Amino acid sequence: MTITGKADGPVVMLAHGFGCDQNMWRLMVPALASRFRVVLFDYVGSGASDVSAWSPERYGSLDGYAQDVLDICRELDLRDVAFVGHSVSAMTGVLAAAQEPERFAKLVLLVPSPRYIDDGDYRGGFSAADIEELLESLDSNYLGWSAQMAPVIMGNADRPELGEELTNSFCRTDPDIAQVFARATFLSDSRRDLASVTVPTLVLDCTEDVIAPREVGAYVHAAIPGSRLVTLDATGHCPQLSAPEATTEAVIGFLAQR
Repeated sequence: MTITGKADGPVVMLAHGFGCDQNMWRLMVPALASRFRVVLFDYVGSGASDVSAWSPERYGSLDGYAQDVLDICRELDLRDVAFVGHSVSAMTGVLAAAQEPERFAKLVLLVPSPRYIDDGDYRGGFSAADIEELLESLDSNYLGWSAQMAPVIMGNADRPELGEELTNSFCRTDPDIAQVFARATFLSDSRRDLASVTVPTLVLDCTEDVIAPREVGAYVHAAIPGSRLVTLDATGHCPQLSAPEATTEAVIGFLAQR
């Protein structure tokens, strides 16, 4: 964990997505820290976390990652948390808030997806065959998969340094842990959990995103009562890196609302 910003300020917790760590938020932290007490962390199995605490049983579903969030809240005795979850962590935040709603004041769901696989009229962006192929490729050659997929996920082909950063982040993750996290992510279905959200919620999507198309953002917005949807003028699945100013402005604007 890293705690920075105003010691007596409202708490903002930043939760990273698959294959990443808290460093992914670094371009947003200075502006947030000037107003808030900012809590960053690496999920068990990610970044600089204690890998010995990881187990496939706990982290084989998103519930294990939601427990990490709640463990931090309990350890630091956090209340009225504004939780900002990127990608799969958006659903982690939804699950955590459903279990202990008294700890959360607001949710910001950054490029969320409650289900990645298409299902009837629901468009998640991938067929079941797509996800099966993705997971098989990840299992057989994780480093090769990372080098191929990270630039696609990042988007912004005109800024290859962004894709390289995500590739390096993926490659720092233990392949065995990545395989379990990937299945927990891409095979999850949290659609029914969205209706349980009772705190003010901001849904942020991007104009172009191969992982979470705009239809998904619209679905999440429609499924969470009273939520607000903002489409960032950004492309790719990591706007906190590709468009940090716009992302930060949207987050701060929402958190400042009474």
